[in-house]
Amino acid sequence: MRTRPLKVALLGCGVVGSEVARIMTTHADDLAARIGAPVELAGVAVRRPSKVRAGIDPSLITTDATALVKRGDIDVVIEVIGGIEPARTLITTAFEHGASVVSANKALLAEDGATLYAAAEQHGRDLYFEAAVAGAIPLIRPLRESLAGDKVNRVLGIVNGTTNFILDKMDSSGAGYSEALDEATALGYAEADPTADVEGFDAAAKAAILAGIAFHTRVRLDDVYREGLTEVTAADIVSAKRMGCTVKLLAICERAADGRSVTARVHPAMIPLSHPLASVREAYNAVFVEADAAGQLMFYGPGAGGAPTASAVLGDLVAVCRNRLAEATGPGESAYTQLPVSPMGDVVTRYHISLDVADKPGVLAQVATVFAEHGVSIDTVRQQGKDGEASLVVVTHRAPDAALSGTVEALRKLDTVRGVASIMRVEGE
Repeated sequence: MRTRPLKVALLGCGVVGSEVARIMTTHADDLAARIGAPVELAGVAVRRPSKVRAGIDPSLITTDATALVKRGDIDVVIEVIGGIEPARTLITTAFEHGASVVSANKALLAEDGATLYAAAEQHGRDLYFEAAVAGAIPLIRPLRESLAGDKVNRVLGIVNGTTNFILDKMDSSGAGYSEALDEATALGYAEADPTADVEGFDAAAKAAILAGIAFHTRVRLDDVYREGLTEVTAADIVSAKRMGCTVKLLAICERAADGRSVTARVHPAMIPLSHPLASVREAYNAVFVEADAAGQLMFYGPGAGGAPTASAVLGDLVAVCRNRLAEATGPGESAYTQLPVSPMGDVVTRYHISLDVADKPGVLAQVATVFAEHGVSIDTVRQQGKDGEASLVVVTHRAPDAALSGTVEALRKLDTVRGVASIMRVEGE
């Protein structure tokens, strides 16, 4: 074993960063044995130096993150501060000064991962980011390495624990969205401002990263279609149960049937209770991968939190340190296919549409005609009426999303349609 330690700089010491520092200290001997050399925490960059950080030598604390990554004797920089800047500049500066990087920054990787990959390649250093997508769940490395010889066709997953907790509570207790969100906030699953989670921004960033790796092409956050779950109602949950389904906020990345394009999207969807993702409860994450040779694979576990995310960071640290000792680098960007990302309108899917209609003869015929005129085939129809008003629930067969959207717009113009109560896609079949 080499006795001279590999030096590590830690950018950020919040919930995740403090866990990383703790594990590096308490598991120092094990990490050294696994790597083949000791690892030494050489500096910790923070915004509030006066805050007490148990277990961390105060002499390591600095507010000058730039000076830390420019030291020249740093082997690995761990970035857990998040956001676009200054994280992007700090990471590229670390590469320029000879350090490899382990990051948990999903927003930056989804927004400008190409810049980070290019900088890492230019300077012959590693960029690892297992913690950026699904917390402790090993997912990035299986996609980048274990499935590197296979053809991945679809990645379907629950990648946000907050939204899964909310939808699970709505399903199990009959609560509305607001009540379920309040419970998630009280338990610490939701931030004071939950927008990034409930509007799907967090999941969309993760979908961009997964699609890029799975399909060997560049997918940015702007390429991902996004809907949040704020419009999901208790009535939607009940309708799903009647169909033998549950509602999940899904990240879906697919290769087109002809192999010439890909799609990436995030939105609520009904999935059959028989699908493995339907049983994912509370704040857990799960990702379902479909590949030509490997078939169907499912990855499941805690997708957030200090200790789970730190576990993924430390796994990357071990891999990067081993590469440093071997004077080698791991996998970089693989974007050789250069496939275009198709718009949501090209996606073929199913719809569950609930309409408020007049309870009189001929309404169903009018509605069916609209579907036929837009080339959308109806799978099932359920109608209930009372006192001149009725509800009509239509489930379609698979059709291009643009055709289904056009159908809904045409339905809104019918005099007999009082309103569109809810619209939701049906997936997982």
